[in-house]
Amino acid sequence: MSYQKFNDSQLNNSGKISQGKKKSDTILTAPDKPLLIMVVFLVIIGFLAIFSATAPKCMREGAPLISFLLKQGIFATVGFLALAFFANFDYHKLEKYNTKFLWVVIALLCVVMFTPLGVEINGARRWINLGFMQLQPSEFAKPLFCMLIASAFKDKVKIFNTSFIVKVAIPLMIVLFLVFKQPNLSMVVILLATGLALYIAAGGPLLVLGIGGGFVGVGIILLFHKLLKGYQMDRITIWLNPGSDAQGKGYNIIQSLIAFASGGFSGTGYGGSIQKMAYLPECHTDFIFSIIAEEFGFLGCFFIIGLFAALVHRGLKIAKRCPDMYGKLLAIGITFIFGFQAFLNMAVASSLFPVTGVTLPFISYGGTSVIVFLSMIGILLNISRQRIKKIKAEVNG
Repeated sequence: MSYQKFNDSQLNNSGKISQGKKKSDTILTAPDKPLLIMVVFLVIIGFLAIFSATAPKCMREGAPLISFLLKQGIFATVGFLALAFFANFDYHKLEKYNTKFLWVVIALLCVVMFTPLGVEINGARRWINLGFMQLQPSEFAKPLFCMLIASAFKDKVKIFNTSFIVKVAIPLMIVLFLVFKQPNLSMVVILLATGLALYIAAGGPLLVLGIGGGFVGVGIILLFHKLLKGYQMDRITIWLNPGSDAQGKGYNIIQSLIAFASGGFSGTGYGGSIQKMAYLPECHTDFIFSIIAEEFGFLGCFFIIGLFAALVHRGLKIAKRCPDMYGKLLAIGITFIFGFQAFLNMAVASSLFPVTGVTLPFISYGGTSVIVFLSMIGILLNISRQRIKKIKAEVNG
């Protein structure tokens, strides 16, 4: 006598193994607790890092020391409420809102670009001024890409199908164009990489991918200087040699590297950062990882990297256990965004990549960012509740 695991639908009335899955194949479980615990840890670390990084700024401006922390706490509270909602909202129903969500995102991006509500900061027009906060519509493009592409590829990858081109490809190209014109090249890279990851995960033909990638690569090379703005080209050249303009465009990179060097193995201690004393701009957003590196050293960086690695592992495990292809792709897309954006932010802070302007998920200061990320975690938690049911079937040995 031996035992093997099969899905319920794999055993028909005659005792033979059959193919296919039915609703009876799945079981409803509690949301993935390790995933939730890791996210809570990251948010708490973000609170600590934001308070430490912004306290000197608040002192200089005569504002309460907890100003930024209080705002981030409000944003995180809204984010956790959204997390709780989506954790209990059946992810299959999200498909019904694909088109509506698409038009909402496009409308918000148009408001940024073509109305006085759009706010320009440091040469980039990416935010809508709501008075109590600044909304960044491009953040909503992340779950949008996951939802649309997962829905399109759940049965079969057909990128040359008329329906796919009209309902998915063209609308997403419009979104990419509007994001690029802000300009927000780093967001375009994240969205394109997410689409590529989902194409591969869905089993898209690699030959088509290779041919398409070749044409895109040639196009990028030919139009590189025309497409990239002057400051984006400067970011690349300064990244290669930050000392060529140490007091100008290379200043951020140099100060970030000083923060890493000052931190050493164990760091200067919480609150002991010198670079946050007006030396490193945007230290509570794009370069918050540099402050963590200075105050907690290699050990702190290793802990943060480990948390994100564990988060990605958990997300992929949820995708593997999901009983349907739509949920699998949705989980992979969400997980990829977390991992890829975290990698980009930490790579920029350590000067492995040129400055891109992306935040560190759950940790960097930013209202729209933390709300959207926690909402996506809620979707991932809901996916984790539905798993393939396994049974032990007795088989004659």
